[in-house]
Amino acid sequence: MTLMTERPTISGTEPRSFEALLADLDELVLPDGYRAEIIRGSIVLSPWSKGYYHRVMGLICDRLRPHLPQGHDISGGPFLYVFPGDERAYGPDIHAAHEQTFETTSNRLDGEALSFVAELTSSSTRDDDLTDKVVVYGRAGVPIYLLLDMQEEQATVFSTPSAKGYESRCTRPFGEELPLPAPFDCILDTTGFQAPEK
Repeated sequence: MTLMTERPTISGTEPRSFEALLADLDELVLPDGYRAEIIRGSIVLSPWSKGYYHRVMGLICDRLRPHLPQGHDISGGPFLYVFPGDERAYGPDIHAAHEQTFETTSNRLDGEALSFVAELTSSSTRDDDLTDKVVVYGRAGVPIYLLLDMQEEQATVFSTPSAKGYESRCTRPFGEELPLPAPFDCILDTTGFQAPEK
């Protein structure tokens, strides 16, 4: 097992199958302040979010809840979505899916069931949020991927999923309105997403 200080990952000397990594993830005891995902054949540990991210996640959920497709629910929370075709497993900051998706005793949820996902970047997760997840969420057919670049204070909505990721994207600085396409068909006000004054 290898732990790196900036962005911890766990890997052995030999490549492990995706199913073996999922089993390892189930048994993993995380250090305080970390969560785990499977990215590019490794279990990757990421630090917990900054306190003000809670406000931002709450605003997104509150503002999108009236526009959810029928029977869908949105929340932030520690749920693991698996993407077997890409051998990835992510725990998105915010996720929306049909209520039926959660009617399981498994802790591994179907990534293709997502209707919306949002990630709030940190210095340790930013690269994967901007690259790996754009491709995987798009290939899985997730209609909307909202990326909140907390370092640059801008929001990007990725839409029109395809085999290569997403075909469309729109970026606005925090504080401006961001159009979200189907299945939400609404305008997301990004006011209040900025970091608090120091």
